[in-house]
Amino acid sequence: MEFSDIESDLTEILFTEDEIHAKLAELARRIEADYAGTKPLLVGVLRGAVMVMADLARELTIPIEMDWMAVSSYGSGTQSSGVVRILKDLDTDLHGRHVIIVEDIIDSGLTLSWLRGNLATRGAESVEIVALLRKPDAAKVEVDVKYEGFQIPNAFVIGYGLDYAEQYRNLRGIGVLAPHVYS
Repeated sequence: MEFSDIESDLTEILFTEDEIHAKLAELARRIEADYAGTKPLLVGVLRGAVMVMADLARELTIPIEMDWMAVSSYGSGTQSSGVVRILKDLDTDLHGRHVIIVEDIIDSGLTLSWLRGNLATRGAESVEIVALLRKPDAAKVEVDVKYEGFQIPNAFVIGYGLDYAEQYRNLRGIGVLAPHVYS
């Protein structure tokens, strides 16, 4: 889906697909340097991080493994509920592994803070985070993110895996959803 397909649903285009791919390539180079000689486990957070995980994994030139976890603190609304639920757990044993959580967006930080702590208790050697987007003004807890893509305003964004009511995930870039769509 292109921006032109939904322009009446957007108030602003934040990042094009090319800009996102360039940022993921930059982050991949940093990850490769930090994890040379190891085989980190990328843990994608479903469903929003699917596009980020796929494109980041393809960009990496070091050996990796991948697994998926689904956690939720949103429900069907536009604001984090703060209550984290595991919807799908990992299939991989984390004992002694270097884990990189792959996230699409950090809003309040509540879910990611909980997830990092949860994975650390499973015997991982290290747990780091790569996030394509971060909303500093929405933070309720501070989360240390080693690999951060873009900082964005505290607006409701869609595209590149991010959704509103399961729509817009296939938008090739990231834009701000117009309030008339969700009010």
